[in-house]
Amino acid sequence: MTILATSADPLFAQPRAERPAYATGMLLDAQDFSDEQTYHRGRLALALSLLAGGGTLAGLLVEHQPQSPTQAEEVRVRPGVAVDRLGRLVELPRAACRGLADWFADVAAADGGDTLRTSAYGNLQRFVSARFLAANPALPARAVVADVYLRFAQCAVGLTPSFAAGPFDALNAVSTSRIRDAYELMMVPRTGLSDTQAGLPLPPAGPLLGTGSPAERSAAAQDAVLGGYVASGHVGGTAQGLPPGPEHPPLLDTSAVFIARVLLPVGAANPPQRTVGPPLVDNFSRRFLPSMPLLWQSAGL
Repeated sequence: MTILATSADPLFAQPRAERPAYATGMLLDAQDFSDEQTYHRGRLALALSLLAGGGTLAGLLVEHQPQSPTQAEEVRVRPGVAVDRLGRLVELPRAACRGLADWFADVAAADGGDTLRTSAYGNLQRFVSARFLAANPALPARAVVADVYLRFAQCAVGLTPSFAAGPFDALNAVSTSRIRDAYELMMVPRTGLSDTQAGLPLPPAGPLLGTGSPAERSAAAQDAVLGGYVASGHVGGTAQGLPPGPEHPPLLDTSAVFIARVLLPVGAANPPQRTVGPPLVDNFSRRFLPSMPLLWQSAGL
């Protein structure tokens, strides 16, 4: 299978809500059927993005798997489903992994270790979630911070005979017969973090929504709804895609879903080198999208 370019998905450009109109005797081509799919996919994606927002729907627990006689050290992501910022479902149907030794070596080889150096930090409590800290983990003095993302991808599957496209008259032309919704798993070193930029997803509303009085929480929820369309990044539609969130480093697909932060202990030398301490995984800085039954249960209903 071949992963298609990000821009190959019509939803990336946030198209206008225009559906084909049909009439008896009208001549149709492949673009008409593609536009029909795009309309329905786009309406569903917009609803999901505004109702739920980007985040984890179910599963996708990230774990560190230590090296064993039969297995290399790796970061493993359990199966699950997320919604990306465009409202597309991203499903991981089976566990996926990334070898840590290979990843560290690849990043070091790309620029001689400069990226590893600029993504290594001390005072790591600045860059993790409150729930992660509540478990009193033994934070290393210095660690490379890397984030795990899940990105929607399309794969061309199968070929079927078709008319040749373009200035050709071949009689044996073929075209892709199916497009499979797939995923891409990425682990990205995080440079440029600071006390004021932790590089983590922001909550959907201000702090009063969770800590204020009942009247303040109600007002905060109303304000979040009234400003939600502009804040979602969908307003107007743009061929350049969504503006990046704080969790998106430069050049990363801004629809990618942040799912975990990994801390890789390193020594004081530069370029950084791995130490014997095990990597730590913070699964709780992501956005969670709990189902309605979970919300009802949490509310005592």
